[in-house]
Amino acid sequence: MSTQKHKKTAPKKTRIGIITVSTTRTIANDKSGVWISKQAKKEGHTVVFHQVIPDESATITKTVLDLIQDLKPDVIIVTGGTGISSTDVTIEAVRPLFIKELTGFGAVFAQLSFEEIDSAAILSRATAGITGKSVLFAIPGSLKACKLACKALIFLEIGHIVKHIAE
Repeated sequence: MSTQKHKKTAPKKTRIGIITVSTTRTIANDKSGVWISKQAKKEGHTVVFHQVIPDESATITKTVLDLIQDLKPDVIIVTGGTGISSTDVTIEAVRPLFIKELTGFGAVFAQLSFEEIDSAAILSRATAGITGKSVLFAIPGSLKACKLACKALIFLEIGHIVKHIAE
């Protein structure tokens, strides 16, 4: 079946969980997470979870696993903690949960980032994968990066990905 046929029969609405990883943000000043939530709702999706958690590997892993078990989202977007500093541990916390990694996501995101921020794009460790019956995207925490990832990639493909996971 062609990509266009898959997309035509893919769900238009999904259940989304948003996790912001930050030691300095709260829900009140979480510009990236709030933007993702508003954009998801604007696109017709249901946001079932939005929480800010600290940059701690065990906390990130537990939050993702609890979210999957308790609310069964189709999509999880984790924003923040994807850089290269010693406190950036999101990738290390979520990658072991993947049963399949969507390696193309990080590569395409880096290319799109390169077009906007030049060579600094090599610092991005954005990734995505399937964990249980959910697709998880780990993206940078900056508002600009969140908008790029969501508008150019995530919201265009989540229905398609969710359809494949359900098969």
